[in-house]
Amino acid sequence: MKRRLDVFCEKLQEENVDAAFINAKENFFYLTGFLTDPHERLLGLLVFSDGKEVAVLPAMEKAQLEEAGFEGEIIAYQDHEDPWESLRKFASSVHTIGVEEEHLSHGRAKQLFMALGVSEVQDVTEMLDRQRAVKDEQEISIMREAAALADEGVEAGVAALSEGVTEMEVLATIEFEMKKRGVREMSFSTMVLFGEKAGHPHGNPGDRRLKKGDLVLFDLGVVWKGYTSDITRTVAFGEPDEQQREIYETVKRAEAASLELSRPGRRIGDLDQAARNIITEAGYGDYFPHRIGHGLGINVHEFPSMSHLNDDTLQPGMTFTIEPGIYNPAIGGVRIEDDVLITEDGYETLTKTTKELRIIE
Repeated sequence: MKRRLDVFCEKLQEENVDAAFINAKENFFYLTGFLTDPHERLLGLLVFSDGKEVAVLPAMEKAQLEEAGFEGEIIAYQDHEDPWESLRKFASSVHTIGVEEEHLSHGRAKQLFMALGVSEVQDVTEMLDRQRAVKDEQEISIMREAAALADEGVEAGVAALSEGVTEMEVLATIEFEMKKRGVREMSFSTMVLFGEKAGHPHGNPGDRRLKKGDLVLFDLGVVWKGYTSDITRTVAFGEPDEQQREIYETVKRAEAASLELSRPGRRIGDLDQAARNIITEAGYGDYFPHRIGHGLGINVHEFPSMSHLNDDTLQPGMTFTIEPGIYNPAIGGVRIEDDVLITEDGYETLTKTTKELRIIE
């Protein structure tokens, strides 16, 4: 954590920002090692450009913050106390304050500015996003574990398939198996979609029953030690028809093309375009409505956006998803998604489940 704080403070100095008030729980975790959900209560970290840290959080969570190794000053408040009042003693040392504009509410911004009497405000969201985008070895190790658990989730789903079972029944099996492995939280609402419902990129599982000839789409991930995973696999229940096979192989080739370009120095937008070209040339361009992927880490969707418009370049330590898909609500859909790490000379897929078309009898 000390290294992360030092890097962030160097950026504050470069931008002539006296201090930053970190309000997003994910960034609080990134800089302190303590992950919590304060609900409506104030959680914040005041980081000064000289490296000093002041954490503001409910008194009931003070011990856990200390157990996480936090060594800065702590303002621990009871529910009947005003935490902003305790911040006033720092007013004389803060003129320019950095905030996360997308996370700090208007009401809390007013209270912060009144407490510190700041004269200038600067958004530090991108500063932290770019820092978080390049993972250190500890983060990468945890994300490998999270990806392995996601692989196990897919296998649990495949094992639960049988004629007449509902999407929700399979989903329940997946999440139960994850709980047994120590997973407290999924990265997002697990998707298990049968047949025509797989033709919706973000469909809602329900009471649709599995029948022969259905494609089955699994999209799931776990939160593990504060980091997320995200995998999608599509299998066939019973022998697939010719069009289903064609769609599957097209998506598989599209993902392979995108992965082939996943190396340091490559323009991010090229990864999206490579997959999009293959899907379009196969005649399914109108059925691929989303970008190729998204950044992955503490949040399941984070910086960078893997859009064809992104001119940023890949760096070692970046982690993201590659997930091309073809969706036709009339017949179903296919998506193949992997978690990807950029290495010094190429890439590593953290998710390992086979991408060969699996036919479940």
